[in-house]
Amino acid sequence: MSKLSVNINKIATMRNARGGNMPNVVQVAIDCERFGADGITIHPRPDERHITTQDVYDLSQVVTTEFNIEGYPDDRFMKIITDVRPAQATMVPDPPHVLTSNAGWDTKTNLHLLTDLNQHLRALGIRSSIFVDTNLENIEFAAKSGVDRIELYTGPYAEDYTKDPVKAIKAYVAAANYAKELGLDINAGHDLSLENLRYFKECIPFLAEVSIGHALISDALYLGLENTVQLYKKQLL
Repeated sequence: MSKLSVNINKIATMRNARGGNMPNVVQVAIDCERFGADGITIHPRPDERHITTQDVYDLSQVVTTEFNIEGYPDDRFMKIITDVRPAQATMVPDPPHVLTSNAGWDTKTNLHLLTDLNQHLRALGIRSSIFVDTNLENIEFAAKSGVDRIELYTGPYAEDYTKDPVKAIKAYVAAANYAKELGLDINAGHDLSLENLRYFKECIPFLAEVSIGHALISDALYLGLENTVQLYKKQLL
């Protein structure tokens, strides 16, 4: 079964909007695991507009499932990764001013950088993942960099799903199959939801992991966090 990693950035966004510690990011992570999540994902941006650096260290003390930290691999990010040693580090190419991660790496142009980073992560015993689109050349050079996994950027799939699911998934199936041939495991994330997740999983049955935040937390406002986590898990059966 594909694993569900819950991205809790939006919980931190709500907390930061008011100050204080409500909702409690650490407690929500504990609860998500208790409700069935297979992992916790965070993206500690330099401006700390949601997850703060302190959150990362606090969460590292309590997360018992897979801890996935994603972000742009600058010196700050790599220090956090080196200190915390999460199960997985997902490298995304977005600079600090970007609102959300909405593009994959140009892995050919950045091959030397990514190769060095992957070697560093391997030496630390951390599984590496690179955020990519469905361009097959980017997947080819991701494999050449020595990364363990790719995370497919699913924004375009989610946008096109309601119009034509078969057309929306086509490039993702080709990309996932090619990555598998190259020996890479496949993660996916961005705008996956209760509406489109099951079809994505059915078309890519060997999908290793999805990380979902915005839609899951939004659904939880109506459905409750425990029920929502379990509903998302059911889409991955």
